[in-house]
Amino acid sequence: MGGQADAGGVEQFGYAQELQRSLRFSDLLVYGLIFMVPIAPFGIFGGVYQGSGGMVALAYVVGMVAMMFTAGSYAQMSRAFPMAGSVYTYAGRGIAAPVGFLAGWVIILDYLLVPALLYLIASVAMNSLVPGIPVWLWLVAFVLLNTAVNYFGIEMTARINKVMLVGELVVLAVFLAVGIAALAAGKGHGSGLTPLYNHHTFSWSVVFSSVSIAVLSFLGFDGISTLAEENRDSVRSIGRSMVAALLLAGVLFIVQTWVAALLVPDPAGLIANGDPDGTAFYDVARYAGGAWLATLTALTTAIAWGFANSLVAQAATSRLLFAMARDRQLPTFLARVHPVRRVPSNAVFLVGGVSLALGVYLTTRADGITLMSTLVNFGAMTAFLVLHVSVVVHYVIRQRSRDWLRHLVFPALGFAILLYVVINAKVAAQMLGFVWFAIGVGVLVTLRLLGRKPALAGIAMQQPDAVVAEGGTS
Repeated sequence: MGGQADAGGVEQFGYAQELQRSLRFSDLLVYGLIFMVPIAPFGIFGGVYQGSGGMVALAYVVGMVAMMFTAGSYAQMSRAFPMAGSVYTYAGRGIAAPVGFLAGWVIILDYLLVPALLYLIASVAMNSLVPGIPVWLWLVAFVLLNTAVNYFGIEMTARINKVMLVGELVVLAVFLAVGIAALAAGKGHGSGLTPLYNHHTFSWSVVFSSVSIAVLSFLGFDGISTLAEENRDSVRSIGRSMVAALLLAGVLFIVQTWVAALLVPDPAGLIANGDPDGTAFYDVARYAGGAWLATLTALTTAIAWGFANSLVAQAATSRLLFAMARDRQLPTFLARVHPVRRVPSNAVFLVGGVSLALGVYLTTRADGITLMSTLVNFGAMTAFLVLHVSVVVHYVIRQRSRDWLRHLVFPALGFAILLYVVINAKVAAQMLGFVWFAIGVGVLVTLRLLGRKPALAGIAMQQPDAVVAEGGTS
């Protein structure tokens, strides 16, 4: 067990244990994989391929390494503070309560928008397969279904996650089998190492610009941290499941994009013209195995994004809202836990309502998916920057930790990589992201004027020194 954090649970931080502790390491791992979507590259393959000059596998390798540093920082902070709330909790308790509020506010931009983005992408895909049903109606159906599942409890969500994960992995295995057979039959283009290194297009600026797109596939492993108060194993399980989910997903991303990159029918055309319709991967599937494989991969993508992925995204977002409302940093009705289901029911319904309203609105915009993707990326990356700072402040400055590798070097490297991604984000995302941040500052000032300045429960009761003494292994 991991010291006092393991023994005391949330009570040592001044909270009552309200959520249902029923999740094991395997449940957390499956949750993280579903959140990231093992077949996530299906939907954004063309954009990453163009941005990386065809070196799409390299983009995912660099992206995985970058996110590993962030997963390591999550693992350290989740041991010190095993509570729901993710970056809001870690920054608030690791640095200061106002910083935690702003970090939570920024990541809300990611968490609130992610479900709407997923519903929109899935609904557009389903509409392309069944044109008779409009996009908005598909979106309504997805939102209602997922809200109902989340309302009935985290255990039902966990069971459905396992079924969906098996389905996604089966389809991925089918694609890989057909793709490798096509390569063996001589359908490939370029050498076997082209997806990893192409001397004609290679430059570090090209690689890192594509990483900013590929990183979107990795977002979601951090959602595991929001389930800390529903984890029944050691607090180490949170960090370990995040690292394991990220590693497994990264390997799957690299393998599938490697095979797909070698089967692109017109490599030069895809690099020059991009993939405005988002069908590049399905074109590869059609080229490798025929129309049936293209339809199978498109349908699976729609279900994975619109049901499985958005299901866990809604669950994670509701836990973040619950944690902030419990500390009176959001309306307190969001902290209500259903007496039987033991889920933050009001937060679940609010996320469903926001996703529905925002998603239906975005169906009227031609740039809806592009706009939402850039905003989600910006919100997550900015929050991750604060996470890395919180590790250094909490462990090195406050606790005098001498574990320089995990508490200083790794967070610093993760910070540097993510800062590059944020600086090179699209101008529209930067502007809207900073506007959202400015609104958060306004809310923070208003709370202080109303006498509700950020104050976390049990802050004087924190005694994570035992965790530091052990070295904080994840």
